[in-house]
Amino acid sequence: MALTGPVSRLVRTQLRRSCQHSRAQSVAVLGAPFSRGQKRRGVELGPKVIRDAGLIERLSTLDYSVHDFGDLSFHHLEHDEPYMDVKFPRNVGAANKVLFSAASRAVGAGHTLVMLGGDHSLAIGSVSGHAQQSPDLCLIWVDAHADINTPMTSPSGNLHGQPVAFMLKELQGKIPAIPGFAWSKPFLSSRDLVYVGLRDVDPGEHHLLKSLGIQYFSMRDIDRLGITRVMEVTLDHLLSRKQRPIHLSFDIDAFDPSLAPATGTAVNGGLTYREGIYLTEEIHNTGLLSAIDLVEVNPVLGASQEAVEATASLAVDVIASSLGQTREGAHASIDSMPAVKKDTEQFCL
Repeated sequence: MALTGPVSRLVRTQLRRSCQHSRAQSVAVLGAPFSRGQKRRGVELGPKVIRDAGLIERLSTLDYSVHDFGDLSFHHLEHDEPYMDVKFPRNVGAANKVLFSAASRAVGAGHTLVMLGGDHSLAIGSVSGHAQQSPDLCLIWVDAHADINTPMTSPSGNLHGQPVAFMLKELQGKIPAIPGFAWSKPFLSSRDLVYVGLRDVDPGEHHLLKSLGIQYFSMRDIDRLGITRVMEVTLDHLLSRKQRPIHLSFDIDAFDPSLAPATGTAVNGGLTYREGIYLTEEIHNTGLLSAIDLVEVNPVLGASQEAVEATASLAVDVIASSLGQTREGAHASIDSMPAVKKDTEQFCL
């Protein structure tokens, strides 16, 4: 059971104090220009438009050494017939295997990983690569959708709606052997996962959320409780037992479409700007964030250049606030104020 009240606040305060200096002081930015987890073209351009919106420059103003490793290269398989109803399984599996290795190397080298998608099927490789280095990690999934369909429950067959199912130990043996995924093994317990922002959940997904006892917060819950309480319960649920690395997987469609219009599966009634930024600020304040995915920015679907720029700028804000940008200003910290020189000329009236 999650801790609440004064004990909860004490736990969070202790975590912040003990972990502020333990997080990585370097950031690895890794682009994954991939779109085969869904049917809409354009999401493979997400890494470029997020960088063009000033991501690297923004992160360079914070207390990090920033390493932009560019974009991964994915080999396109021409012959990739559906398996059951799953679309492009071999391409999605191969791309995630490449990302798995790259994510593992980045985290293993001591970097905080920033993975730029691409569609959300990429989380299979990103989170599993992180877990190879940090087997005790916990996962915060911020999204309008639960993305926990199995190949048997998915209405569309698109793998960007199924990545969580490939991760969960409780679903081992309940997912058929999909071509392209022989390398992938489940690694996450359902109690180590929290959803925030849900508002479009399929019937099969709803059954899994309830039957597995997964902690989740729909937009109705956020309206009822407020984002402050939602984040208190989220972090207590994941961290009250032990301090461990956090993986934040953030789909830009978690925001209301008025804020993030350039995305493929927009759903009305999403997070406000203040709710989304508060969420990421609280995760940063734990000192335990180890990796972040920012996915589903699709510039082709923006109705105007302004819509594309607004969505990409919002993605930059999410990443920067996750890594320490505050609403008091985006700047590097200083240890002390400059001293007044002794020979400074004094003036008097």
